[in-house]
Amino acid sequence: MQAVSLEHKTITHFAKELSWLSFNERVLQEAKDPANPIIERIRFLGIFSNNLDEFFQVRVADVKRRILLNNLPDTNFDEDEALLADIQKKVLELGKKFNAIYAQILKDLNEHNIHVKQPEVLSDFHKNWLANYFKDQVLPHLLPMMINESKDYSDNINDTMTYLFVELNGEKQHHAFLEVPTDRLNRFVQLPPEKTRRHKTIVLLDDVVRFFIADVFKSFFKFERIDAYSMKLTRDAEYNLDDELEEGVLDTMSKGLKQRLYAEPVRLVYEETMPEEMLKLMKKRLGVTGQDAMIPAGRYRNFRDFISFPNVGRGYLENKPLPPLQSAAFSKYSSVFRAISAQDILLYYPYHTFNHMLEYVRQAAFDPRVTQIKVNIYRVAKQSRLIASLVSAAKNGKKVTVMVELKARFDEQNNIEWAKLMSEYGIKVMLGIPALKVHSKLCVVHRKEKGKIVKYAHIGTGNFHEKTARIYTDFSLFTKHPDITEECDSVFRFIESSYLPFKFDHLMISPLNARSKITELIDDEIKHSEQGRSGKVTIKINNLVDKQLVDKLYEASRKGVKIRLIVRGMCALIPGLHQFSDNIKIISIVDRFLEHPRVMIFDNNGEPRVFISSADWMTRNLDHRVEVGTPIYAEHLKKLIIDVIELQFKDRTKARVIDAEQKNLYVRRGNRKKIRSQIAIYDHLKKWESQQLTGTKE
Repeated sequence: MQAVSLEHKTITHFAKELSWLSFNERVLQEAKDPANPIIERIRFLGIFSNNLDEFFQVRVADVKRRILLNNLPDTNFDEDEALLADIQKKVLELGKKFNAIYAQILKDLNEHNIHVKQPEVLSDFHKNWLANYFKDQVLPHLLPMMINESKDYSDNINDTMTYLFVELNGEKQHHAFLEVPTDRLNRFVQLPPEKTRRHKTIVLLDDVVRFFIADVFKSFFKFERIDAYSMKLTRDAEYNLDDELEEGVLDTMSKGLKQRLYAEPVRLVYEETMPEEMLKLMKKRLGVTGQDAMIPAGRYRNFRDFISFPNVGRGYLENKPLPPLQSAAFSKYSSVFRAISAQDILLYYPYHTFNHMLEYVRQAAFDPRVTQIKVNIYRVAKQSRLIASLVSAAKNGKKVTVMVELKARFDEQNNIEWAKLMSEYGIKVMLGIPALKVHSKLCVVHRKEKGKIVKYAHIGTGNFHEKTARIYTDFSLFTKHPDITEECDSVFRFIESSYLPFKFDHLMISPLNARSKITELIDDEIKHSEQGRSGKVTIKINNLVDKQLVDKLYEASRKGVKIRLIVRGMCALIPGLHQFSDNIKIISIVDRFLEHPRVMIFDNNGEPRVFISSADWMTRNLDHRVEVGTPIYAEHLKKLIIDVIELQFKDRTKARVIDAEQKNLYVRRGNRKKIRSQIAIYDHLKKWESQQLTGTKE
């Protein structure tokens, strides 16, 4: 990669919002890539759309808030206005690419005998079937909101749903918002075979509603023509909580969630063929202003549903399954506690089965020697086996403490319900520290062995969520190391009594010592480089936007430290600036699994220090959340992590170069072997587990 001269740069930090859009463009590349199975390509469109929804709810909403509060100190109205304009421009650009890719995917689906059609082009046989389906299944769920000119309807629009804006033209003109009931009915209506089963036909629920929309209104209104266009409103995902002492925390949180429905709109996406007069009226009725993003788009909204697009064709049209691997370290022993007593154990999901983690808690729930279980929950599945085991432990007389993070964005309601349920069973539920989100992934078990309490700990980079553990890559460490487990236990005491002094010599704990430990480790590499030894830093992270740490990496680069980064999402660091960051190389990998672990490797003059962590390098994660990172002490596990990271740097299929222009170019293969790291990692772990089971070495 050619270095870029700093003289021609006016900034040394890339705007995090624009770098996030660059990440989502990499997702769009996966939808475009014909090497991916066709069903996976259309699902990537759903992932892109879901990502963009959250981007507006969180990132754009934050920029808009800064603009609205421009009269406050430390705000820069001009910069934020320019940033919002840049975001709008990039979103429109990506929207055009999205529409072109979707059109191509529909053509490619046809080649595989899967036809996504509009009702107008169907045969009489299918139209008759669809008419009965609409009458019996769809019509009972349609509840139009008739528009009154004196009312603002923004509070009545659910931003998780797609709507049709309807105009009835006759002697009088009427308008309505009509929700497409995708929360109650399948978005993808598969029609029965007419002649041959080889051809599969799918109609979107949106189009079914449009085709029969006159049947919704004809008994109540006279009209000569009816028009309907799709739209979607997105709101600010933040919400305010009143400090009312008489309300409990759970009630206050529930109140705050209701406020989200009435939050300020930040984006209105509408069908670009909507007539101008209809658009003006809709904007007025929704209270949309000039500062809200207006996105003209295609026929369909809520593309995130396409994450679940069904494969109605052959198996090869989606990714070949990779059966989760069993851990040899666990499989050798009759109980998880014997296994962990024998050695530290590392799992890497989804390559390894998440059942080992669930079994750790399940066995703890009834093991007569276990006296206590402590766990912190950020996101869990709606049908959580983990929580079922915790309830079972409480029933068995174990002391169970669960730290529930109620402010886990978009999972608040789920966590509120779990907190209430666990409290009913006598589980001690802690709701965290008011000013800090608890984002760590800990589970500590106290077990009585030979008359003493021995502690076991799980420290991970990902949530205790059975579903996401099948699609997110994450590390889990299980250990009996007395110092590590004692410090894990202290994290729970810190959460409960944050005013007391705590000392952590091994763990990286945000907001106590993580920033200083990371800085110290980078400084050590700088010293090695200055003294003529090798200075190397390797980081794998989701987001790198903390300016203090970015500047520390710049400093290390200038001092000769070789820095390699794998950054999935936002990246404020600009690599390749001459005499500034030309020792820094960054790649990003987007593939079938979402890259989620945080890993730090410091060369330490040939004796690597390896850490896994729950924390991204963002100011919020380092200073405003409780996060936990742990050193990896077992040499064979250190080597395993390093091997995994090295395979990712060798990726010549799904790795992109992050450069100063955010071009998202694929890493050049040259004459190197074509490696797809996620598949290579699976093969490597499969071989590694086989060797662990048989005791052989490479």
